[in-house]
Amino acid sequence: MYEDFKVTDRWTGEELHCKWKGTVVAIATRHADATDIRFAVNGKPVWIAMPNLAWVEQKRRTGYVITDYLAAQTAGRYLQHAIKSGYDNGREMYTMTVEEVLEHADAVVREAGHTDKLPSLPVINENIRPEDEMQIHLPGEPA
Repeated sequence: MYEDFKVTDRWTGEELHCKWKGTVVAIATRHADATDIRFAVNGKPVWIAMPNLAWVEQKRRTGYVITDYLAAQTAGRYLQHAIKSGYDNGREMYTMTVEEVLEHADAVVREAGHTDKLPSLPVINENIRPEDEMQIHLPGEPA
């Protein structure tokens, strides 16, 4: 579905390959109450910040939780729509609202038919350190 897809940029006409790379809870990372979903868009990192309050609101409204799989699909769907619509093309980080998270999550579940039918997230190669696979290194660490 939205963990690995191609989409045409509205303004440039360029085909972009978007691939899920990881999920990071960003409370400590950037002092935000958000879950960041990282994609590689033609190899460049793009982050979708999803407010953690959306998880609470989803449970309150529906009785169901947003799983890791659903979060990745929701962020991917949002990214696809942002690219198709030309929304602030070229950004490295997009921030979703609670309502946007809930709307896109609902749409993903409708498209899949059930959360059990969501694709599993790609498995990171066991022979490669996760920080190398995700291209995330702390200052002073070997790259």
